[in-house]
Amino acid sequence: MAMAVTVCDDSMMSRKSVIRALPDDWDVELTQACNGREAIEACHAGKAEVLFLDLTMPVMDGLEVLQQLKQEDANTVTIVISADFQAEVSQRVIELGALSFITKPVTKERLADVLRQVGLI
Repeated sequence: MAMAVTVCDDSMMSRKSVIRALPDDWDVELTQACNGREAIEACHAGKAEVLFLDLTMPVMDGLEVLQQLKQEDANTVTIVISADFQAEVSQRVIELGALSFITKPVTKERLADVLRQVGLI
């Protein structure tokens, strides 16, 4: 059965880059979100067993999404993909429940490594 995966980033180019980096043989049902509110809606609709989440977005940023998912005790595996790599930001996203932090641009190899580490492939 396909895994429900949502890629959330306000940049279409970044979303496409993440989608291209997904493992070729990974059976997923893909949803795209342009901001945090759309990501939360995808989670509520059952479309985000796995959420690839950018931090810097309009409407609702990635940290706000992580905070809301944590408050809801959501069963979503979240991996943050962001260009904003500062140690304190990385630490904060892990505290808020993200399983991993990947810096942009994401590569197929790095994404596969993280997915293996968290037991998704």
